[in-house]
Amino acid sequence: MTGGPPTPAGPPVTSPSATTTEAAGPLDLRLVPAALGLWLGALAGVVVPWPAGLAGCVLALLAAGLVLLRIRITPSGRRALVAGTLCLVAGFAVGAARAAPVWSGPVTTLAAAGAHVELEGVVARDPVVRRSGPAGEEAAVTEYVVGRLRVDEVTGRGRTYDVSVPVLLVGGDVHWADLLPGQRISVAGRLESTDHPRDDVAAVFRPYGGPDERATGLPSAAGRATEPFRAGLREAVSAVPPDPRGLVPGLVIGDESLLSDDLRDAMTIAGLTHLTAVSGTNVAIVLVVALGLARWLRVRGHGLPVVGVVCVLGFVLLARPEPSVLRAAAMGLVAVVGLTIAGRRRGLPALAAAVIVLVLFDPWLARSAGFALSVLATAGILLLVPAWTRSLEWLPRPLAVAVAVPLAAQVACTPIVLGLSGQLSLAALPANMLAAPAVAPATVFGAAAAVVSPALPPVATACAWLAALPAWWIAAVARWFADQPGAVVPWPPGTGGVVAAVVLAVVGLLALPMVLRRPLVTATGGTLLMIGLLTAVPTPGWPPSGWLVVACDVGQGDALVLRAGDRSAVVVDTGPEPRLVRRCLDSLGVRQVPLLILTHFHADHVGGLAGVLAGRDVGRVLVSPLDDPPESADGVRRRLAGAGVPASVPRIGDRLQVGERLWLDVLAPVGLVETAESESNNASIVVEADVDGVSVLLTGDIEPTAQRSLLRSAPGLDVDVLKVAHHGSPHQEAGLLTDVGARLALVSVGENTYGHPSPRVLDALRGSGVRVYRTDEHGSIAVVRTGGDALGVVTGGPRAGPAPRRSVRGRGRCRRDVSCCVATWLRYRPIPSSRSPSSSAPRRCWPNAPRAPSSGRRAPPIPTPTSRRCPAPS
Repeated sequence: MTGGPPTPAGPPVTSPSATTTEAAGPLDLRLVPAALGLWLGALAGVVVPWPAGLAGCVLALLAAGLVLLRIRITPSGRRALVAGTLCLVAGFAVGAARAAPVWSGPVTTLAAAGAHVELEGVVARDPVVRRSGPAGEEAAVTEYVVGRLRVDEVTGRGRTYDVSVPVLLVGGDVHWADLLPGQRISVAGRLESTDHPRDDVAAVFRPYGGPDERATGLPSAAGRATEPFRAGLREAVSAVPPDPRGLVPGLVIGDESLLSDDLRDAMTIAGLTHLTAVSGTNVAIVLVVALGLARWLRVRGHGLPVVGVVCVLGFVLLARPEPSVLRAAAMGLVAVVGLTIAGRRRGLPALAAAVIVLVLFDPWLARSAGFALSVLATAGILLLVPAWTRSLEWLPRPLAVAVAVPLAAQVACTPIVLGLSGQLSLAALPANMLAAPAVAPATVFGAAAAVVSPALPPVATACAWLAALPAWWIAAVARWFADQPGAVVPWPPGTGGVVAAVVLAVVGLLALPMVLRRPLVTATGGTLLMIGLLTAVPTPGWPPSGWLVVACDVGQGDALVLRAGDRSAVVVDTGPEPRLVRRCLDSLGVRQVPLLILTHFHADHVGGLAGVLAGRDVGRVLVSPLDDPPESADGVRRRLAGAGVPASVPRIGDRLQVGERLWLDVLAPVGLVETAESESNNASIVVEADVDGVSVLLTGDIEPTAQRSLLRSAPGLDVDVLKVAHHGSPHQEAGLLTDVGARLALVSVGENTYGHPSPRVLDALRGSGVRVYRTDEHGSIAVVRTGGDALGVVTGGPRAGPAPRRSVRGRGRCRRDVSCCVATWLRYRPIPSSRSPSSSAPRRCWPNAPRAPSSGRRAPPIPTPTSRRCPAPS
């Protein structure tokens, strides 16, 4: 809906000490066709309109009938075909029946009209607080709550309707996060349509205020019973260090409310997000430990299954009985039973039965990427781990299982993971292997803290500290791997990427058993993997020969590199995180940074400082005169002092020479004027750089007031390359975009919810004859000289994330095929010189845009030029 693709749920991994037994005989595949047919049918039911789905079911029945009548197949094959086809039809019926009231009905109709309504319903899931706003600008950050309601009655446009559909709650009052699942509410607000007509919610509901206690009922019995344990766990971990404080509740009950954003990002890069996403890992660990304790207490016979059922039921209630939790419980139970009791022969039917039950219970799971990942990971563990463990017989058995389990899950999930993330994680396998020994103790002690917290808070605190140590190790593993330059490798999008992912998975399935049997080959492969992690993966054609300026793709942030010599460069800003800027600098071969300029102290400009300092000699640093935000400025100064790098504030008019061909003129900040704009942004250091004769204007995040001051203080400003201020924010002074003579504009921007870059800004630049390149579409961008005064641009350098499904020119959508994927990797376009070869005087041709007003009021909207009148070349 409103977000990106669902977070991939990780594989349900058992503990390394689990015993792997395999029942003799062939695999029992009898339930597999039924499970696949039901899954595919339910997927059609919740994705396509029912007429098209019904036609597909009729065609499937006809095709199955023709096969049965015309082709000779074995009795078992006939049974599988019949079962699969009938389950396909049944799955479609179940999915369509569940989706029909969501896609059409009174709520959908009212949402299409943007109606103001009063509704009564039940909180279906825990509402969570989210933050939105420009990175680093705490004053501009807003908090809102996202939750899910099951609406029973809605009143709008003078009528009352009895319904039973889910809606997405988006409220601006953080008190909505205090509600618990099962709690009834009666509230007024506005309905809006969803972004996609096939979403699993009927509408988006925006309440007018916070929850009214007089119109709010009690939570469900399960919510009232389990909330003291959840709150007790959060209280127990409140005294431990920040990383374990966020990880332990996530490991135990999937509660990520205390997890910091930077650790969450590191877990994603390292392929460890499944540990905090209520995956089968959690269930498997708790179940194995509970059954082990039961055996130690001499529970035998039918008592063991009872213990297991009670344990799983308690976990589901504690983590909330949501579809994702039920899925994790089923997959974890199947993995434990298949690996420790029945072997893969009976484990596969158990997996198929779990798929059937889950899809019938909630057909929307059929289209969930997390569900597909859980099923594939469990199947990979059941089918591959026994054979791969035997291939690793030259290792101690616990170590062999520790290698085989994450490897099998990783290979099985490869196509979906690559399709979702657009990148291949080289860190996932070693990170999971290193983190696996710590997962079980952290989960077990964390669960113990939750269980005893209502009655024995001191004991719960002690258990929390015992869980904190292994949790700290998991966080340290995630952060270390996330910081490595080769942690992730970009993967091509579209059909070509999908085909390549499937081929990679098939090659892994065929080749790994043979590789694992040979210790030398396995050790060589592991060594190559670590080398790939520790070194930046080279990009074909990058860096281009003779590059002058590079705008690094660091996501939503700034990091620009000015060449000062061989392996030497001036860096202006560092982006939001160390990994991205470090990878960009490594790819350029930069080892000396004689000068680092931090235009201002917002996190999207200074958060990656450690990435510049890592493995490089940094001479000195220029910083903004305004230490705002204070905590960010203090952190930067402490890190620089720890590295022994001096920092100073430049003066207006300073002219600096770095190397033989790089000159820098400091133009701003001229003065700090109190306005409604961001003071930190307007205090950005503005520099005009001359890189081997190419002039570049680096504007930081200055806003219109500071932009007008810059134009007044430097009236003859004339540059070749403009770094567009504040990621292309709509708050721009028209004159700075169109009157500085730029031939090329660089927009350093990433995925964001702020509307950066503004279409009006892009239209103004392009209408003035300026070629615009943006890091979110092109990756890292290099400016090169192609001869004389002509400039060229090479794009396709290291990316902050998966390549967007847009053409390099930014016109329309990129076709999702191999040719587009290859074309977006590397683009080279010459930019004709705007200067006459026989004269150094600039030749300009700009539309008649209004000049900036001299007063302090906001500039008028940026016009979109409609025509250009240029004199013929002399």
